Amino acid sequence: MNYQKLDAALAMALNDVQNREERNFVVFIHTEPVPDANAAAFLEKLGVSVTSGRDVFTATLSANAISQLSDQPWVQYIKLSQKLRSLDKR
Repeated sequence: MNYQKLDAALAMALNDVQNREERNFVVFIHTEPVPDANAAAFLEKLGVSVTSGRDVFTATLSANAISQLSDQPWVQYIKLSQKLRSLDKR
């Protein structure tokens, strides 16, 4: 796994994982160029929905899938999605 491509929150969460095959990480995947056919096929094999012309994707992945993805040269960055809180507390 290439930890340089992971944000700090994701790296910490991966250290605590019990089942490496369970899809429990909602992540943003940033690719360097728009994925070519081979990269798109790789993403789809992991369960990522690929939209043509995009270079950022959202997916729910397992720790093993994140590890495989981080080793790809065309992946720039993988960021853990955070739940947003409302600032309007009335």
